[in-house]
Parts: sequence; C-alpha cells; structure tokens
Amino acid sequence: MKRLHIHIAVDDLEANIRFYNALFQAEPTVLQSDYAKWLLDDPRVNFAISQRGRKPGLDHLGIQVESAPELEAVQSGLTAAAVPLAEQKQAACCYAKSDKYWTVDPQGIAWEAFHSLEQIPMFGADDVIQMPPAATCCGSTQNDPSQ
Repeated sequence: MKRLHIHIAVDDLEANIRFYNALFQAEPTVLQSDYAKWLLDDPRVNFAISQRGRKPGLDHLGIQVESAPELEAVQSGLTAAAVPLAEQKQAACCYAKSDKYWTVDPQGIAWEAFHSLEQIPMFGADDVIQMPPAATCCGSTQNDPSQ
C-alpha cells in the first residue's frame, strides 16, 4: 500500500510542530532537533517538516511504498511514461536509509518514490535530485540536502 509523502521546509520548527500536532490531532512519530515526521493513517500520509536552512515552503512530494517490488512498479510506470528519472540506492536522508527514484513534474516540483529500509541516527547528507521539467529534460543535477 502506498502513502503520500509531503515535505515542507520551515523557519520555526517548534511553532510548526504545535500547528501540525493540532491539525493532525497527533504527535510526531519521529522528532529530532531539526526534523519532525507524522506517519498518519487518516489521511494516509507521511508528512515531514525540517528546519535545515532551505527556503520555507514546499520542498518536495513523494510516494512511499512498503516493498521493493512496489518501488520497482512505480519506477516502471515512470520509465514507461518517458519522464525524467534518477535513481538513488541506499540514500541516507531524514533519519532513514531508503532506495529512491526522483522525478520532476511539469511545474518543476520534485517528486520521490521511495522504500525506507531502516532508521538511522542522523539526518543524512543525500541530496534531492533536481531535474528540468520533462519537456526539456536532458540530465540531472544535485541540490542541497533536504526532506
């Protein structure tokens, strides 16, 4: 089963934690000094915020899957649609190690499809892979750490 992932960069982590605790009527499932994540079942979403020096606002969206075969199915669909796609295996980010595929929608919003393999004790240093929109894509570049 898939779960929608939303990651927002914030400038005041504590104020945002209070806001999202009230909105979701739940405490974060992961709480660090620079990051908070709510794994909700209603709505089924992996909602994360971080205070890591990025411009506040939407950082990226994603689809979290529960198995390697589900991740490969998402990757196959994106490949068949001929959208730009970049692979990250064993990515260390957001206090987790994950296998990922990155793409970008026509508006330039980064999307990741990922399967988390294990929790790790650090935020990590893997980058969001930024690519030009599908209509003009010819490669990928890497940006600052996020998620």
